[in-house]
Amino acid sequence: MNAFRRELRTATGSLRTNLRSYSNHTSLVSAAVHRNHWFLSSRAFSASVDVEPSETPKHKPKASTPLRRSASASIPIRSNPTPTRSSIKPVITLATAERYLLSRLRSRLPDAQTLHDAWWVPHWGDGGEIFVFSNGSFVCWGLGEGEARRFAREVLAPSEVGRLKDPETEELEFVTDPTEKTRIQGDLIILGRVAPLEYSENAPAVSPGSPALPADTLLARYTFSQALSRSTALSGLEESLEDYLSSVALLPHSLEKTGKPGLSREALIKKLGALMKFRQGLNLNRENFSDTPDLYWTEPELEGFFKSMTAALEVKARTNAVNEKITYATEVQSTLRQLLTESSTHRMELVIIALIAVEVVIALIRDGPELWQMAFGSSHVEDQVSAPHS
Repeated sequence: MNAFRRELRTATGSLRTNLRSYSNHTSLVSAAVHRNHWFLSSRAFSASVDVEPSETPKHKPKASTPLRRSASASIPIRSNPTPTRSSIKPVITLATAERYLLSRLRSRLPDAQTLHDAWWVPHWGDGGEIFVFSNGSFVCWGLGEGEARRFAREVLAPSEVGRLKDPETEELEFVTDPTEKTRIQGDLIILGRVAPLEYSENAPAVSPGSPALPADTLLARYTFSQALSRSTALSGLEESLEDYLSSVALLPHSLEKTGKPGLSREALIKKLGALMKFRQGLNLNRENFSDTPDLYWTEPELEGFFKSMTAALEVKARTNAVNEKITYATEVQSTLRQLLTESSTHRMELVIIALIAVEVVIALIRDGPELWQMAFGSSHVEDQVSAPHS
């Protein structure tokens, strides 16, 4: 009996051991299956996520501008249309030259009129208007890029001075909504309520008969346009400066490797003249990038529009960056000019020494016998006179 109990106890323990082993094995298999299921589900989810963007590809914006960083701020306006809000229309800015001669536009734009620092074209194309500024840029409201380029080609080409190799562009959008306050939100301009002008003489001198866009926001559009034109003109200057810096980038390397700048004195002076032209265009022209136009000193609301657009486009920071690049390039070329000056001075000293040597040789050839007679002739005569006496 006791033997039977011992065998039964042994068999029970073995069964328990086997059951525990089977349970652990089952748990491991279950965990492995769970991990595989999670992995496959994750792969499937990842694949679905990876495939989804390819179905709805995102288009790269035509122009990369600082406003693109805050473009998401305009989503609430874009995604929530209201009955009082118009459709979204483009605002396109083009810079095609260093400057325009606005006096040449009068005969080509009979319907245009002067509006402070710009020529205002109240109608162009299909329901659009244009502001032309003397800094070589113009702003189109409600027109596509094709219409803007056609205007540049057909109207502005004869008045261009210093045509740019590639036009610079800035593209935003706008809506009109009389229930909203006029402002810029992200990359969207909202034309709505505006306060009355502080001084009536700042209003347009000639009221248009039927403008393409609401007349009550005309000065607001002009203000935004002036800020946009400065930014686009600055982009043209930045691009020209980059090309210039690329052309002189090898000067320090040439000086390091060969001890010579690799450019003549005349070429370096021309490069310095180009730098002076850049700095003049950046800081000293009437349409520079630092000063606030006189109109906005007397109109606080318009000044707010101008400064908000200027800040959104980072005009001040970009202007400082361009000035720093010009300063660095000027210092490098001033150093090279000093080296050329020292080299030319050394050559001039050698020339002077050579001229002195030639003059000495000529003097010896011309006056040599006389000098010889003066130096040695008297002692020779004395020797001949003293010889007979001896």
